[in-house]
Amino acid sequence: MLQLIYIVAFTILALLAMGNLIRNLITLGIESQRTYPYARPNHPRVSHPELLDSRGQVIDEPLLVMRSLTLEDARNQLDALYKDSPSSGDETEV
Repeated sequence: MLQLIYIVAFTILALLAMGNLIRNLITLGIESQRTYPYARPNHPRVSHPELLDSRGQVIDEPLLVMRSLTLEDARNQLDALYKDSPSSGDETEV
């Protein structure tokens, strides 16, 4: 009898959760289609403030160029940083 109560209770919880998920997805879809009338049409849309220079203009050049590392190179660099840190040689094990 107790198992049946657990099954019914968790079924109700699952149905409530699925209903909430569907409701949230519908709301998100409606909100993503909404247009806001107070947006400035002549101002460029920037997704992040770091993409603007000091005058507020959009930066067109790349901000970061990375080369791919092998796993061994990354480990060597992390080991070098760890060995160069001020606390790496000061601690003694208890």
